[in-house]
Amino acid sequence: MLQVIIDGQKKIRQEVGVIKKEMREGFVKMNKRVDKIGSQLAYMEDDAPTREESEVLEKRVGKLETQIASI
Repeated sequence: MLQVIIDGQKKIRQEVGVIKKEMREGFVKMNKRVDKIGSQLAYMEDDAPTREESEVLEKRVGKLETQIASI
């Protein structure tokens, strides 16, 4: 009877160990994905025009539209 209880506890420990290992692997994968997304976001921010650049571009386009409309 005691051996059955000990075997049951061993099995539970093994299952818990497997679950912990799977969780660690899952967190490692998730961290890699989050890091990749963060890097992509940083690169997108670097490529995006600033507010000042956008305003200058709007003025230039407005001038060109006015010139084309007058022709």
